[in-house]
Amino acid sequence: MTELHEYTALELHQLLQRRDVSPVELAEHFLGRIARLDGAIGAFATVTPEAAIARARHVEEHVPTAAPLWGMPLADKDLHRRAGVPARFGSRAFTDFVPDDSDELVRAVDAAGAVSLGKSATPEFGLPSYTEGLAGPPTRNPWDPSLGAGGSSGGAAAAVASGMLPFAPGSDGGGSIRIPAAACGLVGVKPSRGRVPAGSGLASLAGLGVAGPIARNVADAALLLDGMIAPAGYPAAHRFALRAPGDDGPYLGTAIRGEGRFQVGVMTDSPWDEAYEIALDEDARSAFDRAITVFDGLGHGVEAMAPEPEPGYPAAFRTIWQAGAATIPVDGEAEAFLEPLTRWLLERGRAVPARRLAEALEWLSGFEERVIRRFAPFDAVMTPALALTPPPVGWYDQQDGERNFAQQVQFTPFTSFVNVAGLPAVTVPVEETRAGVPMGVQLIGRPGGEATLFSLAAQLERRVRRGHRHPPNW
Repeated sequence: MTELHEYTALELHQLLQRRDVSPVELAEHFLGRIARLDGAIGAFATVTPEAAIARARHVEEHVPTAAPLWGMPLADKDLHRRAGVPARFGSRAFTDFVPDDSDELVRAVDAAGAVSLGKSATPEFGLPSYTEGLAGPPTRNPWDPSLGAGGSSGGAAAAVASGMLPFAPGSDGGGSIRIPAAACGLVGVKPSRGRVPAGSGLASLAGLGVAGPIARNVADAALLLDGMIAPAGYPAAHRFALRAPGDDGPYLGTAIRGEGRFQVGVMTDSPWDEAYEIALDEDARSAFDRAITVFDGLGHGVEAMAPEPEPGYPAAFRTIWQAGAATIPVDGEAEAFLEPLTRWLLERGRAVPARRLAEALEWLSGFEERVIRRFAPFDAVMTPALALTPPPVGWYDQQDGERNFAQQVQFTPFTSFVNVAGLPAVTVPVEETRAGVPMGVQLIGRPGGEATLFSLAAQLERRVRRGHRHPPNW
């Protein structure tokens, strides 16, 4: 007999719609999974079983079944406030903080009919690309618990990969959805800047941070993205004058059909190449080459792109990354509770001169234009998802900020520039290494080009037969 966590999210949604299972039954099943498994994984910062069951009953009795995420379990990333639930932001400085109101993204998934089971783990203030902070146990990779799950949406990815959730929302300011999704063998979607009203990126520094889904297959990711964009149905109610152009969705049908032939550019250069020693390991190259073979065999136009160095990128992005830490709401004696990397970033960020920040923002705006112009001949551009296999827990230097930054760049050089350019991207698992760890690729679309990405990702997923794979022993 198939257990509920073995179904895809779309299949669970269909079971709910047919009333073959109730929101309460579904919540109870996944809460049971969390109770049994999370001690070995560390995917959750907080679990809220009583509130989850109460919410599931409310959904059953009062929320219309037409709500796009009706009865579906998920977890809020612990960077997002939910009224009455501890919000620790991955930091010891916020151990006792319980907000009185909820963030917009939390309200959006509620409006879509979802049932939150708690808060997924994140590193301190979501700054690093790994989830191994001091506020809780490290988040481990379900494919190999000696390895990290990536970050900053590492808890969300680990929970989905191990079957503790069917899917989960995350946030991505430099790769924080795509990195853990790729590390844990999942599909992670970073939408276009402006696409998700409750996580548009338009109000963040340099427009970097957006909200998107993490799921075990392409259709499940589309289902969650549809619910995040427009809880009450399309068209989405955007509140900014600027928003992503292109197809507004919904995307689920596109992801299921996976149709079309496209021009796909392929590249392995990154804007970090001039400043750091970037090298693809054998497993990353193997997954990338296999995806090229698949797309070529499906009849897509596949063309290698010549490198275009961007020597100004590392300094400009570092300035923004550090300046973003300047707004961390911790001052005075409370700074002693911050981790060494966060303190280093905060000190550097608060020392950034206004002129240097303005120059970095201007430079990155020009970079965005150049990237979009470079990618314009293609419907999508493919890179490796990660340059290295997921490193072991404890691999990152927690004391030396400069070395830590270099390690993060060498692990994941292909993600941050997509945030700067505001483009949509999706990571798709392709194959497993000899050690049994998934490796995948990243597909980057045109502004507002999510539909094309879902079509390409679905075709790749069908051919490599990796949709909805569970790690062994979970």
